[in-house]
Amino acid sequence: MYWRSLLAAAAVAPAVDAAATLRFSCSQLVVDRLDPLVNPGALPSPHLHQIVGGNAFNASMDPTIHDLPTTATCTSCTPVEDFSNYWTATLFYRARNGTLHRVNTFGNELGFTQATGGQTVYYLSSGKVTAFKPGFRMTVGDPNIKTAAELQAKYKYMDFTCLQSSMTRGGQTLNFPTRPCPAGIMVSIRFPTCWDGKNTDSPDHQSHVAYPNGNACPASHPVTVPQVFYETYWDTRPFNNQADWPTDGSQPFVWSFGDKTGYGIHGDYVFGWKGDALQRAMDQNCNSDLFANRINCNTLKTQSLADANKCTISRKVNEDLDGWLTSLPGGMPIV
Repeated sequence: MYWRSLLAAAAVAPAVDAAATLRFSCSQLVVDRLDPLVNPGALPSPHLHQIVGGNAFNASMDPTIHDLPTTATCTSCTPVEDFSNYWTATLFYRARNGTLHRVNTFGNELGFTQATGGQTVYYLSSGKVTAFKPGFRMTVGDPNIKTAAELQAKYKYMDFTCLQSSMTRGGQTLNFPTRPCPAGIMVSIRFPTCWDGKNTDSPDHQSHVAYPNGNACPASHPVTVPQVFYETYWDTRPFNNQADWPTDGSQPFVWSFGDKTGYGIHGDYVFGWKGDALQRAMDQNCNSDLFANRINCNTLKTQSLADANKCTISRKVNEDLDGWLTSLPGGMPIV
């Protein structure tokens, strides 16, 4: 029943063909002001990100010279053949006096409690899909969006869940929750599932992929790819005292790029699975247990959460990210 509701929430329509529901943990690799897709080579990039995956992540990831599976030596994800990188903006709490504190991620309590932060990653299908090609990358969302109408007009299936418990599913919003969330905030980001079949990237990192029309991909993007889906659990529990929230009654959280609405939600993905590992997993309709760190897939090799936690890299940008700050890293204005 839970998987059925999960698939519905993920907008992967059940089909006659068997479906893959690959779900696994990726522990925190690093929190740093780097963005090799939108700001390649920039040290630092304008805003802060939390990053998971292979340790080949850096400021410049030109696919012609930077092959993730052969460059990385470890991964913070439990499938050991997945050296992809997955990243999102970072969440901050803004106190009544205007100071800011970075919000940590924590391991998904449905099976991944021992993970050192990071996020849960899914690869979902509802039938035959084509795995991504070497060098493939994409983004979804737009940090400049400030209204629900803008978000819904261009993107699908990106939302916030105010967790009442680890089992909470439902009640999603497109904006930041407006009340304290007893078990934290879950942010869900889902990528499009149709590819043009030619380009592994595009100038805006989005035009080479598209959403399906119903259950079918459009003629312009005819190749069905797995749905990449992130769940990031933000530990907002230390900041639930509303006496410390803004006096006007507004919610106190902001993205690291200065968005206080939540509508600028976005995510980045760089494919880095070794060889044909992802295609094999999709072809075998691999699935994962819900309450344990276990992938039911004899074609994939996995590691423990403890081993995944060991894969980290040092920050490249030297700045204070802990404790109370007077401004967001990079001086991003809050709007």
